[in-house]
Amino acid sequence: MTAYASASDDAIFCVDELVDQMGGDARAVANVVRRVRACIGNGIDPLNLAGEAVQQARFMEARRILHNLRHDVSELGASRFVGACLALELALAEGRVIEIPLLFTAAESELRLVMDHAGTWLDQHAGRAAQRE
Repeated sequence: MTAYASASDDAIFCVDELVDQMGGDARAVANVVRRVRACIGNGIDPLNLAGEAVQQARFMEARRILHNLRHDVSELGASRFVGACLALELALAEGRVIEIPLLFTAAESELRLVMDHAGTWLDQHAGRAAQRE
């Protein structure tokens, strides 16, 4: 099977395993395309909602939003984002308020990377590049 991301990008975004689990054929790729689109469709809005919840001292709500976002994005093989998001969730749970802004920035940066890489993957497998093949 063709690798969809280079080795250095695997921790940011890699759906190879997901494609393999779904059969590794064109139908599997089409299903993964739909999942990737659904996952990145909201952009960073969920992270912004969690940020608003933190600003209003609604830490449990922020953790719930982050947990759901982490769960959704983890399907894309985004281990760096998962780690950054989990660190933020733990800081919220443990009341380490001083660390929260830095951890939010890290999570946002990682999410933006996931979105960029996912967009590139979509262009290759569902966009103009795929139509030329």
